[in-house]
Amino acid sequence: MSSSRIFNSLLFKIIVAILLGIVCSFFFPEWLARVFVTFNSLFSGFLGFFVPVLIFALITPAIASLGRGAGKWLGITVGIAYVSTIVSGLIAYGVAVGTYSWLLADQQLFEAADIDEGGLAPYFTIEMAPPFEVMSALLLAFTVGIAMTAVKSDTLMSAADELRSVIMKVIEKFVIPLLPPFIFGMFLSMGMNGNLTETLSAFLKVLVLATLMTWVILILQFLLAGSYAGVNPFRALKNMLPAYFTALGTSSSAATIPVTLKSTRNNGVSESVAGFVIPLCATVHLSGSMMKIGLFAFAVMYLTGAELTFGMALGFILMLGIMMVAAPGVPGGAIMAAVGLLQSQLGFDESQIALMIAAYVAIDSFGTACNVTGDGAIALTVNKMARGDIGGEKYNDPMLEERAGA
Repeated sequence: MSSSRIFNSLLFKIIVAILLGIVCSFFFPEWLARVFVTFNSLFSGFLGFFVPVLIFALITPAIASLGRGAGKWLGITVGIAYVSTIVSGLIAYGVAVGTYSWLLADQQLFEAADIDEGGLAPYFTIEMAPPFEVMSALLLAFTVGIAMTAVKSDTLMSAADELRSVIMKVIEKFVIPLLPPFIFGMFLSMGMNGNLTETLSAFLKVLVLATLMTWVILILQFLLAGSYAGVNPFRALKNMLPAYFTALGTSSSAATIPVTLKSTRNNGVSESVAGFVIPLCATVHLSGSMMKIGLFAFAVMYLTGAELTFGMALGFILMLGIMMVAAPGVPGGAIMAAVGLLQSQLGFDESQIALMIAAYVAIDSFGTACNVTGDGAIALTVNKMARGDIGGEKYNDPMLEERAGA
């Protein structure tokens, strides 16, 4: 990766923002700090307004597109990808319950949102009421998306695609560029309020744990896929390493597709299966992203003393698995899609959201690498199914190619 690309990456800007926020918290006067607190208040208000719109605009065409190409193999592949993503979230919950009691035992509970105490209040606030709630946006997206499929409305589909393009442009050109100053202001606030040391110490442990767990997820996926497909799981995983390391460098599932396809073919997956499964799973399979968001979210709740029941965690995981499918192909897209759920289902405030974004982006490429490498395990599974007899309908390559092109 070239130096210019590194300096222009979101990860580099986030790291710089965090470091500057920490350093500036030692000497910034209160009046100047309140300028950034005011910016954070306004930006957070905009996110609250924008997230429901984002959910509707991204999920509606995604649901409609899946419906239009619906076929047996599409349903099987999406089903496996979704189950894999959900299982990853459930494992994250189990790891959090089993480890946080001792891993984070020496950490004091912090209140990341404590910006008003100590004088760091915004100079002014602006109420930005969202057009509808997060759950309303999700239900509306499902309803409209399915209805568009039923009536085969090309006009609505074209409008939904254009709306999605507009929203993605807002994310790329407005939201993402403003994340570094937003995170700078949050770490500045935490530093001046005296709760920064506990926060960083706790999340460093969680960052390491999340990275390790993405490797564990990959091993489990290939053990299961290899056992079912009758191939050596470790050899299959080794063949996928070029895709893994490419994703580490690009942080993009879409940009890694050519390498993922080649690696998958090296595992003996047929060309038509690989050409269908890999591009599809680049959108719908997000086990690595689920693991990171789950561990980070549950850590925030543990450290703040918030109640987290299995029912709450399960509902969050099931909904997150759906919402991340519509995550745009930009750095941090999955966490932006998750913001609405973090607020509505887990009760996160603006500073906790900022902490989640910073932690997620810090190891974004490891989650992406887990996602695309796991796509190879799904391709092995579908390839084995396609060579057998499913529901009395024999598989042949032309049929699957027709499904892929639908």
